[in-house]
Amino acid sequence: MWTRRLVPVLLAVLATGAYGLLGLQQWRNLVSPSWDLGIFTQLAKAYGELRAPIVPIKGDDVHLLGDHFHPILVLLAPVWWIWPSGLALLWTQALLFGISAIPLTRMAVDRLGPVLGSLAGTAYVFSFGLQSAAAVQFHEIAFAVPLLAFSLTALLRGRIPAAILWAAPLVLVKEDLGLTVAVLGGVIALRDRAYRLEGAGLACWGIGWFLLSTFVILPLLNTAGQYDYTDNLGSVLEVFWPPAKWFTVGLLVLAAGVIGARSPLIWLMLPTLAWRFTGTVEFYWDWYWHYNAVLMPIALAAMLDALGDPRTGRATAWLRDRAPRPSATVRTVAVAASAAATLVLSSALPLLDVVRTDRWELTWRAPAAEAALDAVPDGSVLAVDITLLAPAVTDHEVQWLHGPNERVPDCVLVDRFNFSWNGTPPPEASIWAQQRWGTAYETVFEESEFVVSCRV
Repeated sequence: MWTRRLVPVLLAVLATGAYGLLGLQQWRNLVSPSWDLGIFTQLAKAYGELRAPIVPIKGDDVHLLGDHFHPILVLLAPVWWIWPSGLALLWTQALLFGISAIPLTRMAVDRLGPVLGSLAGTAYVFSFGLQSAAAVQFHEIAFAVPLLAFSLTALLRGRIPAAILWAAPLVLVKEDLGLTVAVLGGVIALRDRAYRLEGAGLACWGIGWFLLSTFVILPLLNTAGQYDYTDNLGSVLEVFWPPAKWFTVGLLVLAAGVIGARSPLIWLMLPTLAWRFTGTVEFYWDWYWHYNAVLMPIALAAMLDALGDPRTGRATAWLRDRAPRPSATVRTVAVAASAAATLVLSSALPLLDVVRTDRWELTWRAPAAEAALDAVPDGSVLAVDITLLAPAVTDHEVQWLHGPNERVPDCVLVDRFNFSWNGTPPPEASIWAQQRWGTAYETVFEESEFVVSCRV
């Protein structure tokens, strides 16, 4: 059938292009939601130079594998060799999101037919979880999305060894994903007697790496000898409050077509939701940011599982093997619900900016930003605001202007408009830098609220 071959590839290309263009648009217009893109760009540069991922943006001698456990990011080294820029990371993430659409959409077409399957695939590639992740720029979870997509579709096709092999590397993406792998192993062990031992082995693999990375490797490589995020956890009693958490759960249930909530695959969401909802950081609870990206493949796979296999005519959700396959009406409503999870947020969807012509007009500050970076000698130690953090990494040794670094920078690049100043930037950047580092600086560039001051 041409649909199952062509549509998944078309959606992958469309998603890659859309998310890549969103990243390009942000890059051109100096959009920097956080310091994360700068951090990962510095990590990619280190790997590209065959060095340990020391990231001064977070502090002097900070080893990023002591912050989160993501050794899979060594795969960014070839990306840096080809294109040494933070923009390359944004396109890499777009490509990974796009690739994830291929197995999931093909599975959706096989299970739901060409029309509903294509709609389900479209709802996935433009889901709120992937859109918000792309909008807040690169994170390590980009690698988890296609791994989950290939693993879960292999599981639905009964290819258990392939599902296990695709899931195993997830422990190298981020430490908490070891628990997701463990849940998947448990599902396999309980659901398929023929692979009970393999499922149990996968569960042990996931738990083992979670414990090893969180309690041994991360503290060992951390400059403070600890796991930094333990302090972000609150009381278990606060899991169900405030209401923002319920809104996020509601969107995830919709993304799974509602009926997906009866599939055991939905359990794979629990580890991620557990640490997020026990966390005290408000960003963890919301539908926005990158935290829901890994849940999107799970949501679609759970829906496809619950909607059954047309070859058997029965529902395939665990413990419902004898139940008849849901009707065509139920399948249609489920796909509509999955799309509604994103459409309900339509006014806030980041990808709409890509089709808004006015958003492609180059910001009036772009020429000044480029000139400010050119005013800093290549190879200099540069302390810079978040606005130009990632672009500065390619040609300079970068640290964050407000970081805990003791190393005295050769130059400082201040953006008076940046949010880190809370609306009160210093009137004289050179004086502020002298007070901060105890060394004399003089202003060498000033335009459009960008100020460069270098050591005398």
